[in-house]
Amino acid sequence: MSGIFITFEGPDGAGKTTQLELLAEFVKQQGLPCLTTREPGGTDISDRVREIILNPAHTEMAPETEIYLYAASRAQHVHEKIKPALDKGTVVLCDRFVEASVAYQGYGLGYGEDLIRQMNELATGGLKPQRTYLIDINPEVGRGRMNGRKQTEFQTDLDRIEQKELHYHQRVREGFKALANSQDHIHPLDGNQSIEDIQFRIRKDFKRLVETKKD
Repeated sequence: MSGIFITFEGPDGAGKTTQLELLAEFVKQQGLPCLTTREPGGTDISDRVREIILNPAHTEMAPETEIYLYAASRAQHVHEKIKPALDKGTVVLCDRFVEASVAYQGYGLGYGEDLIRQMNELATGGLKPQRTYLIDINPEVGRGRMNGRKQTEFQTDLDRIEQKELHYHQRVREGFKALANSQDHIHPLDGNQSIEDIQFRIRKDFKRLVETKKD
């Protein structure tokens, strides 16, 4: 079987990382090779870029800089890690991908979907996920979940993107909703359901996806 590329998306605090980790356990139980990774980051170079993008101290960052940095991190990630794994037949589970840039920079920052997709077409070499699990949640609920986290990268509860005003995160959520309505590979899920219920639906869909790949 050729590799399967699956991404997880949603507003901050939706629980996508938890669901990714649970699916990774299931994939391995099925005897399939599995790679988990994240964006921004995933390689040494991409992780260095992540530190720049998300550091709350970088309040002076221009929106255009943010857009280019995300694309640069993704280009290295795809080239060095994601595509080689897929070429080996691995199931790749990625925490965020292009849809995140469309939602956060296209809708959140107001630069539009077309521009973000054009930039990322070059960054990804046209690579697209076979499935995106999009977990939807109200940004207010998501922020409540994130506040008080015990461990973070920057010794604060929220990173630079997470600290942006609630109106920004509402626009991001609307962007994700628009994508769910326009992209066939996106599988929307209600983030207010229990972790177990969400994972049940993801695993059910994943099994169908694997069977389709075998045909």
